[in-house]
This record gives sequence, structure tokens and C-alpha cells, in this order.
Amino acid sequence: MSVFEIGPGTGIATRELLRRGANPLTLLEPDRRLARYLTKSLGPLQGRVNLFVTPFESAILPSGTYDLGIAASSFHWTSENRALRKVARLLRPGGWWASWNTIHGDPYRSSLFNRAIQPIYNELAGGHSRAKFSRTSAAQHRKQGLAVLKHVGKFDRISREDIRWQVTLGTSQVTALWGTFSDLLVLPAMKRRWFLARLAEIVDEEFDGRVQIPMLTYIYTARRA
Repeated sequence: MSVFEIGPGTGIATRELLRRGANPLTLLEPDRRLARYLTKSLGPLQGRVNLFVTPFESAILPSGTYDLGIAASSFHWTSENRALRKVARLLRPGGWWASWNTIHGDPYRSSLFNRAIQPIYNELAGGHSRAKFSRTSAAQHRKQGLAVLKHVGKFDRISREDIRWQVTLGTSQVTALWGTFSDLLVLPAMKRRWFLARLAEIVDEEFDGRVQIPMLTYIYTARRA
């Protein structure tokens, strides 16, 4: 099965694709550091992999030859309409496309932890307070995602599946995870440290050092018509 993956990152989905028989697997990773990490970490599996250090939009690949294309938590970095047209060109007729992403906080399930941290978001100056992913915005997001796939005019059997789960994290895990979020990375270093310290206090003092966070993973799939 010939497969391409957009933005493999550290290779979590990559290894699963290889385990399930992807051969060859074409990887399109724009970050040179991640590309080097992938090269080292895949070891003997590299023989089944073609790695290109380039954005998906710039990659030159053979049209109509791939059985499957995927993007695991990476497709939002592309210009989706343009990228989907390229996906359609690369897939053979009957080939499949799948992309997915995960939201830390399910709008359809209440969370004591998310409510507890809203006050420190509200204290942030300069409009950096985090927007809530409400049920209304979630429904709109779903509608837009399906509409983009339909608009390309090259896919059928278009669908979206929502997977609801939860993760339990300790204090250091919570602060490490939140430290990667874009709304914190744009803050000055001092303000970011203040926020993460307050976040750790909330986890320790209000949740005894461990919190349960509801998660939502949404997956779009479509077949090349």
C-alpha cells in the first residue's frame, strides 16, 4: 500500500502506518530537526520510507499513485482548500484521505479543571485570553470541515467521526503540555512563567496534583472519486 503522510513530526502515526503495512511510505516534513529525528528513530524501517524535507505544498510527487494520504494533527498548518486539491491529484481513484486533530477540552463535556483555570486566562493582558471552544463553534467547525472537502469536487464518501476520551495528568505534565500551546508561546517569558506557575498551583491545591482532562479527537475521511 503506497501512502503519503503530511507533517509526520515525531513519527507517532508514522510507526503505526509502517506496522500496518505502508510500503512505500512518503513523509513530507518541513522541519529539518524533526526530519533528522525521524531518520534516527525509524532505524531499519527507513528502507520503506521516502523522506522529503519540504512543505507539502512544495513537494513534487507522482499524481494518481497513492492508496492513502494522511495528516495527523498537522493539516491545519496548510492552506486547506489548495492542499486538498493536491491530495486529490496524488490519490489514485478509490484511494482514501484521512486527517485528524485533538482538542484539549471537549465542548460537549463539562470540566472542573477548565473552569478552574479560566480566571488566570482572564488575568492575561493584551487579549491573550483563551477562547472557549463552545458547542456552537464546534458545530460550525464540523460543518466547515465537511464543506471544504465537498467543495473540492474530487471526493465522495466524505465523513467525520468524533472520538471522546480523557487523559489524567500530573502537575508537571500539565505545565509541560500547556507550555506548548500557541497562546502561551506568544507571551513574554516572564508572563508565561507566571501563568505556568499559577497553573501548577491550581493543579496541586485544587486537584491534589492530578487532573482529568476531557479530550476530543475528530477525524475527517474521504475517498478519491
